[in-house]
Amino acid sequence: MSDQDPSADTPPERAPDDGALPSSLDLLPSDRRVRQPLPMLDVINERFVRHLGQGLFNLARRSATLGAASVQVRRWEEVMADYTGETALPACFAVLGLQPLRGNALVACDSGFVSALVDALYGGGGTVNTPIERDFSPTEQRVIQRAMTILGQEYGRAWKDVYPLTPTFVRHERLAAFTGVATPQDALVVTTLSVAMGTYEGQLRLCVPYSSLEPIRDVLYGPQQATALAEDRRWVGQLAREIQAAEVTLVAELAQAELSVADLLAMKPGDFIHLDRQPMVLATIEGAPVFACRYGTHNDRYALRIEQHLGSQGAFHEQ
Repeated sequence: MSDQDPSADTPPERAPDDGALPSSLDLLPSDRRVRQPLPMLDVINERFVRHLGQGLFNLARRSATLGAASVQVRRWEEVMADYTGETALPACFAVLGLQPLRGNALVACDSGFVSALVDALYGGGGTVNTPIERDFSPTEQRVIQRAMTILGQEYGRAWKDVYPLTPTFVRHERLAAFTGVATPQDALVVTTLSVAMGTYEGQLRLCVPYSSLEPIRDVLYGPQQATALAEDRRWVGQLAREIQAAEVTLVAELAQAELSVADLLAMKPGDFIHLDRQPMVLATIEGAPVFACRYGTHNDRYALRIEQHLGSQGAFHEQ
């Protein structure tokens, strides 16, 4: 009989196999993950600046100069500190839905931007009046809604080749605390654009909660896709330069006359055709109106003086 402990030959008990797969564990601190670069956002924001400039022109019929967008990851309380205190200008905060992502985005602008838009829409030059410290009037509220709707549409266009994002205007507030977009410690991806229109110069900020972008962060980290889109932009830029060098024919119809066929057949040398002359004529390219002009002579030659630039729908826009 062996003196060996009989329990020595007994195999250790195995944990019951419940069929569960091992779970992955990300050892990277959450704060460091938040501050990793997002290459695709740079591409998206460059496109957003280009689209938004055209969108604001279509709204106000005034050219708006937008500076390059910068992207930062900041805490909510840090962002809001810029809009509080004695030196802060009165501001407007718009809430945008981010379907199909969860959460909402915040667009922040000072009241001077709203004042410039209202002035431009009513025929002014985009003049900024005294900062609006009162509640916005119904007219100003409608202008805010139109502007933020366009901003959301253009931001969605910038995302088109990356992710099917559909930003929609929800509401606007005078105080950021009432927007409910984030808590003080939440991280935001903040896109800052410089805007100049008429006498207004300021900034627009688009703040997206990082938690909303978390489900698609792999898409935003993709440097290969960003490189491909950058190559597309270079091709578009080259095409734009080629188009600008193309020659076009500008046609201005100075007068019109209506005649019946019988009157036309009855005409003989020496007869007169009465023309309906207008003080303003349309200058067109391939049938599309581009300028409203006055006509006359300049340096002993017939000439046109451009009075108004025409939008895509033929609406007058004074230069």
